[in-house]
Parts: sequence; C-alpha cells; structure tokens
Amino acid sequence: MKRMNVQLVMAVLLCAAGLILVFSGFWVAPAGEIHNSVLVAFGEISTFAGALFGVDYSYKIKKNENEK
Repeated sequence: MKRMNVQLVMAVLLCAAGLILVFSGFWVAPAGEIHNSVLVAFGEISTFAGALFGVDYSYKIKKNENEK
C-alpha cells in the first residue's frame, strides 16, 4: 500500500507542476534563458505523466477492492 501512496503523491505533484509550468509559459516573458514554448511543452508532458499515474492508481484501487 505504501507504493500506492507514493504513486498517488507523484501523480498529484506531476500534475500540479505541469499545470504551473503551462500557465507560467503564458505569463512569463522570454528572458533569453528558457523560451515559453519549452515551459509549455514540459508542463504538458508532466501533466500527461501525472494523469497516467493517476489513472493507473485508480485502476489498482478498483482491482484491490474487487479482490477483497
């Protein structure tokens, strides 16, 4: 069950970080170091990865409930 909690925390953190980066990409003017398209792309990837973790977590929970 500890692994499931770690997976849930990582899913939430990845989604939150991804959403923050996506919105930062729209609000932050390019200062020459990181272009906003890089922030948006990484934010989308992080959000997608977090969503996959979350979907996997929910299926594992349903599977465990059905086995009991």
